[in-house]
Amino acid sequence: MIARRSLLAAITLPALALPTLALPTAAHAQAPFSLDAWTDRWEAILRSRVDSLGRVDFSGLQADPRPLAAVAGALANAGPRTTPGAFPDAASRLAFLINAYNALAMQGIVERGVPASLGLIDRFSFFARTRFPFDGGSIALKALEDNVIRPLGEERAHFALNCMVVACPRLPREAFRGARLEQQLQAARVEFCDSPYHVRPQPADRVVFLSTIFSFYTSDFVPAKAPDLVTYVNRTRATPVPTNLRPLFLEYDWTINIQPARGA
Repeated sequence: MIARRSLLAAITLPALALPTLALPTAAHAQAPFSLDAWTDRWEAILRSRVDSLGRVDFSGLQADPRPLAAVAGALANAGPRTTPGAFPDAASRLAFLINAYNALAMQGIVERGVPASLGLIDRFSFFARTRFPFDGGSIALKALEDNVIRPLGEERAHFALNCMVVACPRLPREAFRGARLEQQLQAARVEFCDSPYHVRPQPADRVVFLSTIFSFYTSDFVPAKAPDLVTYVNRTRATPVPTNLRPLFLEYDWTINIQPARGA
């Protein structure tokens, strides 16, 4: 399967712009933006619609779309540019941006009718062409990640950002918050690098299979944070990967991470 970033890099974006999604807004979205109140509303959705494995109750979201639509809609006039005073420090701003990305991705999947998976063309449309009202303008998920979040230099954000597919890091049932962001990001890194799904050593074959996230964003990890990828994952692994193993990248599973129907 062709990697998301390779596909996106090969296509000129301006000629393929789509209309911005018109997200419904609730009455409270018109009031001055409160970071704590918005984060609480997003966390309520996570607690009610996400299970312990990070799978999303998209059927429930489709049946009652208003809470998520209000959370996503409130982002139209909230962010570092339009409400800079809402963020007391860099940690609160990054936590907000991670939450915003995840909320918009969830809303985007609902808006698409919850497809079974994101195929090649669907991925380009979803990440690069679909624009959401955000921070006084509009933005695509790819631009939010590449142009807003990644320049902040926190590579652990890749273990927190979630585009609602199976190969993403686990979506937690709590929102990211500035006061706890260091602990939350470190926990996400430990979980991801220790996961037998995302990091799979095969000493007999002298290889280690790594999540394609490490391929998509290699420069954020190497040499920025470690001399090589195996060294990076070993810094938090309970059982280190043998350093003589050659890293290869797993095929990314673009299946939507939906909760199975009850009784299934």
